[in-house]
Amino acid sequence: MKLRLSVLFALLVVISLLLSACANSGTAPTQENPAPANETAPNAEVSQPGQVEIRWFIGLGTGTDPDQLTAEQEVVDEFNATHPDIHLVTEIVTYEAAFDTLATELAAGNPPDIVGPMGVDGAESFHGQWLDLTPSIEKFGYDLTQFDEGAVNFYHTGGEGQLGIPFGVYPSVMYYNKPLFDEAGLNYPPHKYGEKYQWADGTESEWNYETVQKLAMLLTVDQNGKDANDPAFDSKNIVQYGYVPQYQDARAMGSYFGAGSLVAEDGKTAQIPAEWAAGWKWIYNGTWQYHFIPNQAVIDSPEMGAGDPFGGGRVAMALTHTWYYSEIALENWDMAAVPSYNGKTTANFNADTFRIMKTTKNADAAFTVMQYLLDDASLKLLNAYGAMPARKTDQADYLKALEGQYAWEPDWQVVTDSISYADNPSFEAWVPNYLEARARVANDFSSMLQSTEGVNMDDEIAKLLAELQVIFDKK
Repeated sequence: MKLRLSVLFALLVVISLLLSACANSGTAPTQENPAPANETAPNAEVSQPGQVEIRWFIGLGTGTDPDQLTAEQEVVDEFNATHPDIHLVTEIVTYEAAFDTLATELAAGNPPDIVGPMGVDGAESFHGQWLDLTPSIEKFGYDLTQFDEGAVNFYHTGGEGQLGIPFGVYPSVMYYNKPLFDEAGLNYPPHKYGEKYQWADGTESEWNYETVQKLAMLLTVDQNGKDANDPAFDSKNIVQYGYVPQYQDARAMGSYFGAGSLVAEDGKTAQIPAEWAAGWKWIYNGTWQYHFIPNQAVIDSPEMGAGDPFGGGRVAMALTHTWYYSEIALENWDMAAVPSYNGKTTANFNADTFRIMKTTKNADAAFTVMQYLLDDASLKLLNAYGAMPARKTDQADYLKALEGQYAWEPDWQVVTDSISYADNPSFEAWVPNYLEARARVANDFSSMLQSTEGVNMDDEIAKLLAELQVIFDKK
């Protein structure tokens, strides 16, 4: 699920420039250079007379690891054995080649029917190419109430309809290092949404970013044992930090303060949501003025975990998604509720699902396959992908299976509760000239926030807005 964006952005910007070659084709643009060959060609079995062939394209997100390929082929075999009128075939493409390959197939008039699993980022790279599932949902009587309303609305895009159905979800949580709180004599953050933070003296505070900052400064310690509130605190020699925006780009950092979009409702005017600007200033000031957030050089240092600061054991709190807990080598951590801003909580959301292309000639058959992937084959696939089920009735078993994996017991209920606070629109949602715009915000602007001291944030935000408009106007 997780992609190291700093590695991918350069590649994606190049792809975005190449994609402009077919801007007048009426479909997703193609590339100036031919797409790399698929790692695996479509399933070699041929359809029998009277069968509808449905192509399932895998590689735009997860799905190409060996164990995942095994699970996917088992699903294909099981589907074909029970659906004599439909023949499902797979097209497996490496992630590095998937963007080029799918764009080329669209331009050539030979696209697949179903694509996935993939997140919003992969889907928005082909904005406008996905089928509105509303007619199929109504025709087949597909029950959306089996999913949390927030998860369903996550895929409802204004002007385009219901572009996906929930499958695998990765909510946000606040991870915290319990021994660091214990050492400081501080109570743990609240696990239940709506609860207040209880201070050691018996007073309480709203669980918001102001409270997080107060806690983080107490938990930020220099080499002499002074915390960040102490006048004698040495900001040049910090050995422990209170908070880190773990694996977040600027879009994610902003969206935790409130869901929003960088493009106005007209689909062409650049805008900066006020909540995002507030979030960016909070991150910047926390890094360079108050020093409770490590800068990028510190994050990358070996003593801070070489890019994994919370896992390195020297950060008390980290806000990120639930795909992260399987990677944490640190012992005795737990999960708390995502803080609120201005009285509203937004726990931005990573999620994978399958989508049907607008160009499919067999919408009913494609939706039949989608139903099978979402329902009959869901647990097999979710286990292979390492994702939490979006279906509410499957979540208890998923979380129960996690019990006993750790010497302590993290509060898995926080994961389920966070789903209700998903951001809509998604922080990864479409903007014009998507790949170039994304790189400007998620790469360049993010780097400035965490690597450049002494800037005027109002000026930088105004500069970003102007540059985004130039990028948007290229489309």
